Amino acid sequence: PLQQKFTKDGKPIEIHIYLMPDSDWTLDVVGEFNNSTVWEREYITDAEAFKVCLEGIEKDGINAFIVEPIR
Repeated sequence: PLQQKFTKDGKPIEIHIYLMPDSDWTLDVVGEFNNSTVWEREYITDAEAFKVCLEGIEKDGINAFIVEPIR
């Protein structure tokens, strides 16, 4: 339920939090140009993963998760 589209400063990302077989929760953020940032660490709960994502956005800014394609 914490997986969602998220916008800050007018810039959208998608937060993906999912549970794979035989693992804990995984966090993946997809930027508006379909680039993906996947955390190597796994999380005990989806809420913990979501909190880490929001902390990353606050610390590094939304642009850290958005990479424009090279032309």
